[in-house]
Amino acid sequence: MWFKNLRAYRLTSPFDLSAEQLDQQLAGATFSPCGKSQPLSLGWVPPLGEDTETLVHAAGGRFLLCLRREEKLLPATVVREQLGERIADIEKEQARKVYRKERLQLKDEVVQDCLPRAFTRSSLVYAYIDTRSNWIFVDAASASRAEEVVNLLRECVGSLPLLLPQVNHSPAASMTSWLAHSNVPQDLSLGSDCEMRDLGEDGGVVRCRGVELDSEEVEIHLQAGKQVVRLAVEWDEKLSLVLCEDLVLRRLKFADELVAENDDIAEADPLARLDADFALMTDVVSGLQERVMELFGGEAAEQ
Repeated sequence: MWFKNLRAYRLTSPFDLSAEQLDQQLAGATFSPCGKSQPLSLGWVPPLGEDTETLVHAAGGRFLLCLRREEKLLPATVVREQLGERIADIEKEQARKVYRKERLQLKDEVVQDCLPRAFTRSSLVYAYIDTRSNWIFVDAASASRAEEVVNLLRECVGSLPLLLPQVNHSPAASMTSWLAHSNVPQDLSLGSDCEMRDLGEDGGVVRCRGVELDSEEVEIHLQAGKQVVRLAVEWDEKLSLVLCEDLVLRRLKFADELVAENDDIAEADPLARLDADFALMTDVVSGLQERVMELFGGEAAEQ
């Protein structure tokens, strides 16, 4: 329930569907396991677990969704070996060379033959729609995983006008200034990790882990012209995270006191605990997203 990453999308128009209407729309794309020759399957599952039926959990104008992703695991080495064997057989039996177009066709045949015997791996990707502040948040570290959620949601509801968040000040320049001039905002405290990148043609990258970020070691890289593109911070004693230049928030870790706030509900009613945790988490996330926009000069107007 507690998100580990935060990839935000700005809704450019209000989300008008109710939770009940959205649930009906998602019902057309519920999850089904991969078929024998199907490499990937995506679909919606109840966000509060298998003991529930609804595909949308609503609380305070925020709609929690869960995408299940199942994919066939087909090692590249297996495909290469079998492809090599088929090519060798053809070249030996027919005394001719197998060229690129035929190789690609043979590779597709190998993949299709192997898929029914491949193992599967599944994962859950959570997201929620904040209808009050017009944001969609996806718990995904990679853009491709987040896009899978957004694209399927768009297919289900028909139209979903979104933009990636835009700010007035460069996040990399701002974070670099915080370290270079020791002017970290008061509600932030520095962690012990950062990533700096050279803006030159070579684009060298320096990753610091477990170090004092106001140390001479970091200062030397800043003086050499490197910019901070990722920075570990703690915000307002509520959670720690890594701020990134693309405005993705990674490695979220909510404060222990916050996570334990609803412990007294857990034993009596596990579903009520999930509901309470969702309400608590989304309140914190909304405040965090608003603060992140402020830190980088406010949200830029649409062009």
